[in-house]
Amino acid sequence: MNKEKAILLVEDNPSDIALTERALKKAGVANRIVVAEDGHAALEYLLGGDAGKDGWVQPLLILLDLNLPQVSGLEVLQRIRAEPRTRRLPVVILTTSNEPKEICTCYDLGVNSYIVKPVDFAKFAEVVEHVGLYWLLVNEPPPEQSPS
Repeated sequence: MNKEKAILLVEDNPSDIALTERALKKAGVANRIVVAEDGHAALEYLLGGDAGKDGWVQPLLILLDLNLPQVSGLEVLQRIRAEPRTRRLPVVILTTSNEPKEICTCYDLGVNSYIVKPVDFAKFAEVVEHVGLYWLLVNEPPPEQSPS
């Protein structure tokens, strides 16, 4: 099994995907970035038939947009937190919405962080760089196996 650690980027906007990838690379984040362009693809990657097979890697971090086609980001978050093998994965919401009700709902569902995407591309790249550095270098992730 491949032990490389990945970042799962759940985003449907091609510009935001490219900018996020560039910002993480600029920050020196060498982790593989797996892109899911809708909620269904994210759930299939995390919970589908390929999970645990050769080439599949459990992500160290999930960057999740809320406004997704097919399955919403909120539904993806609910499913992630409902599954024992994914419930402890760090999930960072990276979205354009700053609605207080939506923010509260995300925290009630167990999101680790909620970030509103800056409109300015340079600021967006800076935010992504900081997020990547914190969650991948500073944060201590939970062990893959729970201690007995």
